[in-house]
Order: sequence, then structure tokens, then C-alpha cells
Amino acid sequence: MIPFFVQIKCQLGKSYDVANALADAEIASEVYSTAGEFDLLAKFYVDEGTDIGHFVNEKVQIIPGIQDTRTIITFKAFG
Repeated sequence: MIPFFVQIKCQLGKSYDVANALADAEIASEVYSTAGEFDLLAKFYVDEGTDIGHFVNEKVQIIPGIQDTRTIITFKAFG
């Protein structure tokens, strides 16, 4: 499995709706509220060979209330 993160900027007043929609869709392994430029940080796992760009476009960005996303691809976990 390939892990990656998506920072999500929500429309005003929609952070909880977006977080709940991600949880209900069962596509994110973890969803955190954050301070700063983005409102949420979600961690995803996809199968090897999955196109992450298509996954984000087709599964994440379609959720109502999302204004912008930033995808962070990871390479190695330490610890």
C-alpha cells in the first residue's frame, strides 16, 4: 500500500461536513483538523500502481464543500 496525505481547504463553515463526508466514504485512514492555510489533513492508502492524481480527483475533490487540495506524496516512514 502507498500512503499519501491531502491537505484540504474547505468553503467557510464546511470543515465538519467535509470531515464527516470523508469518514462516511471510508476512503481516508485518518482525518485531522488543522490550523493555517488548510482546514483538514487526510491520510490515504492506495494499492501499488494506483494513479494518485485520479484517486484525488475522483474520490476526494468531488466531496461538496472542498475548495482546494494539496497532495503530499511520501517516500519513507521512519521510526
